[in-house]
Amino acid sequence: MSSFLDTLKERIVVFDGAMGTNLQVQNLSLEDFGGLRFEGCNENLLVTRPDAVENVHVAFLDVGCDVIETNSFNGTPVDFAEYDIGDKAYDMNVLAARLAKRIAADYSTKEKPRWVAGSTGPGRKLPTLGHITFADLRAAYAEQVRGLIDGGVDLLIVETCQDLLQTKAALAAIFDTLKSIAHAFR
Repeated sequence: MSSFLDTLKERIVVFDGAMGTNLQVQNLSLEDFGGLRFEGCNENLLVTRPDAVENVHVAFLDVGCDVIETNSFNGTPVDFAEYDIGDKAYDMNVLAARLAKRIAADYSTKEKPRWVAGSTGPGRKLPTLGHITFADLRAAYAEQVRGLIDGGVDLLIVETCQDLLQTKAALAAIFDTLKSIAHAFR
Protein backbone atom coordinates (compact mmCIF):
# COMPACT_ATOMS: atom_id res chain seq x y z
CA MET A 1 0.00 0.00 0.00
CA SER A 2 1.31 3.45 -0.87
CA SER A 3 2.46 5.63 1.95
CA PHE A 4 0.77 8.95 2.53
CA LEU A 5 3.87 10.92 1.49
CA ASP A 6 4.32 8.84 -1.68
CA THR A 7 0.70 9.42 -2.61
CA LEU A 8 1.09 13.18 -2.06
CA LYS A 9 3.84 13.15 -4.69
CA GLU A 10 1.50 11.48 -7.18
CA ARG A 11 -1.88 13.18 -6.74
CA ILE A 12 -4.08 15.48 -4.72
CA VAL A 13 -5.19 13.93 -1.44
CA VAL A 14 -8.67 14.89 -0.23
CA PHE A 15 -9.41 15.37 3.48
CA ASP A 16 -12.83 15.34 5.11
CA GLY A 17 -14.07 18.30 7.11
CA ALA A 18 -16.61 19.70 9.51
CA MET A 19 -16.98 16.80 11.94
CA GLY A 20 -18.95 18.97 14.37
CA THR A 21 -21.29 20.26 11.68
CA ASN A 22 -21.92 16.76 10.41
CA LEU A 23 -22.68 15.53 13.91
CA GLN A 24 -25.13 18.41 14.41
CA VAL A 25 -27.13 17.59 11.27
CA GLN A 26 -27.90 14.19 12.77
CA ASN A 27 -30.27 15.96 15.23
CA LEU A 28 -28.76 14.29 18.26
CA SER A 29 -30.43 14.90 21.61
CA LEU A 30 -28.81 15.95 24.88
CA GLU A 31 -29.28 12.37 26.01
CA ASP A 32 -27.26 11.22 22.99
CA PHE A 33 -24.37 13.36 24.23
CA GLY A 34 -24.65 11.96 27.76
CA GLY A 35 -26.97 14.54 29.29
CA LEU A 36 -26.83 18.27 29.96
CA ARG A 37 -23.37 17.94 31.52
CA PHE A 38 -21.93 17.01 28.10
CA GLU A 39 -23.76 19.56 25.96
CA GLY A 40 -21.28 20.70 23.32
CA CYS A 41 -18.83 17.86 23.92
CA ASN A 42 -18.81 16.14 20.53
CA GLU A 43 -15.99 13.91 21.67
CA ASN A 44 -18.24 12.27 24.31
CA LEU A 45 -20.22 10.79 21.43
CA LEU A 46 -17.31 8.36 21.09
CA VAL A 47 -18.67 6.79 24.28
CA THR A 48 -22.40 7.43 24.10
CA ARG A 49 -23.09 7.26 20.35
CA PRO A 50 -20.07 5.97 18.43
CA ASP A 51 -22.47 5.15 15.57
CA ALA A 52 -23.02 8.90 15.04
CA VAL A 53 -19.27 9.43 14.66
CA GLU A 54 -19.04 6.38 12.40
CA ASN A 55 -21.80 7.87 10.22
CA VAL A 56 -19.67 10.95 9.59
CA HIS A 57 -16.55 8.94 8.77
CA VAL A 58 -18.44 6.60 6.45
CA ALA A 59 -20.18 9.47 4.64
CA PHE A 60 -16.84 11.12 3.86
CA LEU A 61 -15.27 7.87 2.71
CA ASP A 62 -18.33 7.08 0.58
CA VAL A 63 -17.84 10.32 -1.37
CA GLY A 64 -14.16 9.52 -1.96
CA CYS A 65 -12.18 11.28 0.75
CA ASP A 66 -8.70 9.88 1.21
CA VAL A 67 -8.22 11.08 4.79
CA ILE A 68 -10.71 11.16 7.64
CA GLU A 69 -10.07 13.19 10.77
CA THR A 70 -10.62 11.87 14.26
CA ASN A 71 -13.45 13.19 16.42
CA SER A 72 -10.95 14.88 18.75
CA PHE A 73 -11.11 18.56 17.82
CA ASN A 74 -11.42 19.68 21.47
CA GLY A 75 -9.76 16.59 22.90
CA THR A 76 -7.28 18.08 25.35
CA PRO A 77 -7.41 17.63 29.12
CA VAL A 78 -8.00 21.39 29.39
CA ASP A 79 -11.17 21.24 27.29
CA PHE A 80 -12.35 17.98 28.84
CA ALA A 81 -11.91 19.51 32.32
CA GLU A 82 -14.90 21.73 31.53
CA TYR A 83 -16.95 18.51 31.53
CA ASP A 84 -15.15 17.03 34.55
CA ILE A 85 -13.43 14.39 32.41
CA GLY A 86 -9.99 15.97 32.04
CA ASP A 87 -8.42 12.73 33.23
CA LYS A 88 -10.02 10.88 30.28
CA ALA A 89 -8.31 12.88 27.52
CA TYR A 90 -5.67 10.30 26.63
CA ASP A 91 -8.20 7.44 26.51
CA MET A 92 -10.73 9.46 24.50
CA ASN A 93 -8.10 10.28 21.89
CA VAL A 94 -7.05 6.65 21.64
CA LEU A 95 -10.73 5.76 21.18
CA ALA A 96 -11.20 8.43 18.49
CA ALA A 97 -8.15 7.20 16.58
CA ARG A 98 -9.05 3.53 16.80
CA LEU A 99 -12.61 4.10 15.63
CA ALA A 100 -11.45 6.12 12.61
CA LYS A 101 -8.68 3.61 11.82
CA ARG A 102 -11.14 0.71 11.85
CA ILE A 103 -13.44 2.46 9.41
CA ALA A 104 -10.58 3.67 7.19
CA ALA A 105 -9.23 0.11 7.05
CA ASP A 106 -12.63 -1.13 5.85
CA TYR A 107 -12.40 1.29 2.90
CA SER A 108 -8.69 0.97 2.10
CA THR A 109 -7.56 -0.92 -0.96
CA LYS A 110 -4.16 -1.28 -2.55
CA GLU A 111 -5.27 1.09 -5.32
CA LYS A 112 -6.93 3.59 -2.96
CA PRO A 113 -5.50 3.56 0.54
CA ARG A 114 -7.26 5.62 3.23
CA TRP A 115 -5.62 7.40 6.15
CA VAL A 116 -6.59 8.89 9.49
CA ALA A 117 -5.52 12.35 10.62
CA GLY A 118 -5.48 13.01 14.34
CA SER A 119 -7.35 16.28 14.76
CA THR A 120 -6.08 18.84 17.26
CA GLY A 121 -8.17 21.98 17.38
CA PRO A 122 -7.77 25.32 19.08
CA GLY A 123 -9.54 24.50 22.29
CA ARG A 124 -11.29 27.15 24.30
CA LYS A 125 -8.31 28.79 26.06
CA LEU A 126 -6.19 31.44 24.38
CA PRO A 127 -2.64 31.83 25.72
CA THR A 128 -2.27 35.26 24.10
CA LEU A 129 -5.23 36.50 26.17
CA GLY A 130 -3.91 34.90 29.35
CA HIS A 131 -6.57 32.17 29.62
CA ILE A 132 -3.84 29.53 29.94
CA THR A 133 -0.06 29.48 30.03
CA PHE A 134 1.86 28.32 27.01
CA ALA A 135 3.44 25.52 29.07
CA ASP A 136 0.07 24.24 30.30
CA LEU A 137 -1.42 24.30 26.81
CA ARG A 138 1.62 22.53 25.39
CA ALA A 139 1.30 19.82 28.04
CA ALA A 140 -2.42 19.45 27.25
CA TYR A 141 -1.70 19.03 23.55
CA ALA A 142 1.04 16.51 24.37
CA GLU A 143 -1.49 14.35 26.24
CA GLN A 144 -3.85 14.51 23.25
CA VAL A 145 -1.11 13.77 20.73
CA ARG A 146 0.11 10.75 22.71
CA GLY A 147 -3.42 9.33 22.69
CA LEU A 148 -3.88 9.93 18.97
CA ILE A 149 -0.54 8.33 18.12
CA ASP A 150 -1.11 5.39 20.44
CA GLY A 151 -4.53 4.96 18.82
CA GLY A 152 -2.84 4.58 15.44
CA VAL A 153 -3.34 7.80 13.47
CA ASP A 154 -1.32 8.11 10.28
CA LEU A 155 -0.74 11.84 10.57
CA LEU A 156 -1.61 14.79 12.79
CA ILE A 157 -3.41 17.97 11.85
CA VAL A 158 -3.48 21.24 13.77
CA GLU A 159 -6.59 23.06 12.68
CA THR A 160 -8.61 26.23 13.09
CA CYS A 161 -6.29 27.95 15.57
CA GLN A 162 -6.80 31.70 15.80
CA ASP A 163 -3.98 32.32 18.30
CA LEU A 164 -0.41 31.85 17.08
CA LEU A 165 0.62 30.67 20.54
CA GLN A 166 -2.03 27.92 20.31
CA THR A 167 -0.51 26.78 17.05
CA LYS A 168 2.99 26.98 18.49
CA ALA A 169 1.95 24.99 21.58
CA ALA A 170 0.31 22.30 19.45
CA LEU A 171 3.28 22.00 17.10
CA ALA A 172 5.76 21.97 19.98
CA ALA A 173 3.78 19.16 21.62
CA ILE A 174 3.74 17.20 18.37
CA PHE A 175 7.47 17.63 17.75
CA ASP A 176 8.34 16.79 21.38
CA THR A 177 6.17 13.68 21.32
CA LEU A 178 7.57 12.47 18.01
CA LYS A 179 11.11 13.14 19.23
CA SER A 180 10.36 11.15 22.39
CA ILE A 181 9.01 8.25 20.34
CA ALA A 182 12.02 8.31 17.99
CA HIS A 183 14.39 8.41 20.96
CA ALA A 184 12.66 5.38 22.51
CA PHE A 185 13.40 3.34 19.37
CA ARG A 186 17.10 4.12 19.27
